[in-house]
Amino acid sequence: MAQQVQFRRGTTAEHSSFTGAVGEVTVDTDKDVVVVHDGSTAGGYPVASTAKSQSFTAAQRGEITTLTSGATVTPNFADSNNYTLTLGQNLTIANPSNRVAGQSGSIFLVQDGTGNRTASWGSYWDFAGGTPPTLTTTGGAVDRIDYVVRSSTSIHAVATLNYS
Repeated sequence: MAQQVQFRRGTTAEHSSFTGAVGEVTVDTDKDVVVVHDGSTAGGYPVASTAKSQSFTAAQRGEITTLTSGATVTPNFADSNNYTLTLGQNLTIANPSNRVAGQSGSIFLVQDGTGNRTASWGSYWDFAGGTPPTLTTTGGAVDRIDYVVRSSTSIHAVATLNYS
């Protein structure tokens, strides 16, 4: 027979006055989350639950993942939310892999020193007005594509052009 493991548990108020041992895990029964303790911080550190809305008390950040220029660039949306791509040639930004409805982010498109690079887009990219943007072609120019995955076959996108 399998063995049951039960952790100490208590309310949020009880946790606020409790300092657990280094590495101790408890359960906050008000928030329904696991709390990890460090041996010195009263209340410990609640672990975010993916099944609940979160109120963060510090800034949250996502990395900016570099895409590699090539004839066809296929972002993997499981890698990041934000990307940067230096255009080394005219290219196609294909339909990303691992699309999940609700994901959103930005793609920074940077002209290389030569400039005059263009981009075409896969069929799932839906731009405001129905037309993909004409990128800024000045060498070193930065354009930004903001996106929201609406469904497995539709990515709503808006371009903001000509950043420095």
